[in-house]
Amino acid sequence: MPEPSPFRAAADGLTATLRVAPKAARNAVAGLAAEPDGGVALRVSVTAAPEDGRANAAVVALLAKEWRLAKSRIAVVAGATDRRKRIHIAGDPGELLNSLTAWLAGLR
Repeated sequence: MPEPSPFRAAADGLTATLRVAPKAARNAVAGLAAEPDGGVALRVSVTAAPEDGRANAAVVALLAKEWRLAKSRIAVVAGATDRRKRIHIAGDPGELLNSLTAWLAGLR
């Protein structure tokens, strides 16, 4: 059985489910968290406060740095004012899935 993944293929890239902790002590990706629907979400903590989109911008910047992607390729598509978010990562779905699955394996 394959490992659960927060990443899902989309026509023009991937989507990922996140669980974000704003106003944290440091910016970090802290692993995976179980979701109520049986899936998993990527746990992300950022030091920015959830005001005026600052936490969302910090999440995008952190993930772009972690994944070595341009910030313009990552967008929050759901949950902009919620701790549970869905992001879209633009690019070739197969290549992104391979590289992010390898990145995730190194995180575990």
